[in-house]
Amino acid sequence: MICGIDEAGRGPVIGPLVVAGVQVDDEKVLEGIGVKDSKKCTPERRERLAEMIKSRAKAINLVVLHPEEIDNLRSRMTLNEIEVEAFCKVMKSLKSDVYYVDSADVNEDRFAKELEKRIDFDAKIISSHKAEEKFLVVASASIIAKTTRDRLVREIEKELREKLDLPLGSGYPSDPITIKFIKEWKRRFGSLPPHIRRSWKTVKRLSHQQTKLW
Repeated sequence: MICGIDEAGRGPVIGPLVVAGVQVDDEKVLEGIGVKDSKKCTPERRERLAEMIKSRAKAINLVVLHPEEIDNLRSRMTLNEIEVEAFCKVMKSLKSDVYYVDSADVNEDRFAKELEKRIDFDAKIISSHKAEEKFLVVASASIIAKTTRDRLVREIEKELREKLDLPLGSGYPSDPITIKFIKEWKRRFGSLPPHIRRSWKTVKRLSHQQTKLW
């Protein structure tokens, strides 16, 4: 049994971090449908591929960490450690013989060893940078993670635009549309918007700047 694990939403200031696992008997079931790294697919193509992956996978598991959970965890562990814990939850849910994982650590072997410490069964763990470009099963997990996060972010945007009719953007700190949304929300309502990661440096800096202005 083979399982690929990847995440979506590690860096954004808004919305959840999603870790997905895709389990198959053989990677061959994922061949020929055009699976590749989710970042190289259009949103429409990702949605189509996600449905095909779901129909071919033995099992799929998701761990969704919302901003409040991430902020609470960040008070006592690093983001890499948070990902290790989330990956392990997926691994324990989808018990497999071999796991292919996209390494969140600069040291691929160290990431694999951290995962090994936290599981109570024998399994081979292949940790690699850009694993979604090397293994179909990880590319599949990246597509499931990305489409899940995108859906959740659309729901957040719909909720927030009932109070502030501005586009939310991608949710990443490098996105000027997202930063404009946060600034305008803070200016208009005197607080940060819901679904935001308050522990992120970008958010702390924006909050401090706005407080000084007030």
